[in-house]
Amino acid sequence: SDGAPGCPIVIVGEAPGRDEDLQGVPFVGKSGQLLTNILSSVGLTRGKEVAILNVLKCRPPKNRDPESAEIAKCSAFLNRQLELMAPKVLVLMGRFAANSLLKEEASVGHLRNSIKEVQIAGQKVPTIVTYHPSYLLRSPTEKEKSWQDFVRVKKLLKESENEAN
Repeated sequence: SDGAPGCPIVIVGEAPGRDEDLQGVPFVGKSGQLLTNILSSVGLTRGKEVAILNVLKCRPPKNRDPESAEIAKCSAFLNRQLELMAPKVLVLMGRFAANSLLKEEASVGHLRNSIKEVQIAGQKVPTIVTYHPSYLLRSPTEKEKSWQDFVRVKKLLKESENEAN
């Protein structure tokens, strides 16, 4: 993970890639740089307002897609991390993160246009689904949609803070 409890926004990705596996930190390398830039463009900072986790805790062989058995084996660790983080807003990046936490099979394009909810430690947490940065590197025309999603994340965080006051 990257970030500590107290970060009001938690991003969940799918699995570490080569660079992430080597450094032990999620979203480094080119996809991590893009994510950091997107966050910065809406006034958010990794480690301050945003913590980052992955569904899988280790890299799948040959960087293949995560298998359902691997996701199931790592789910207790992810659930405990989410409980400890206690996010105010959850962001699911990519199909595997979205499908595993929302418990529904659908494309990111289908899921991203609405606010979902994920139950964490008995609390309903507003959840946004967006594209994974590695997808955005392959499909740069989708970057604007991801940016819009993070504008929505920031708005949800502000609403959450206003409700707490």
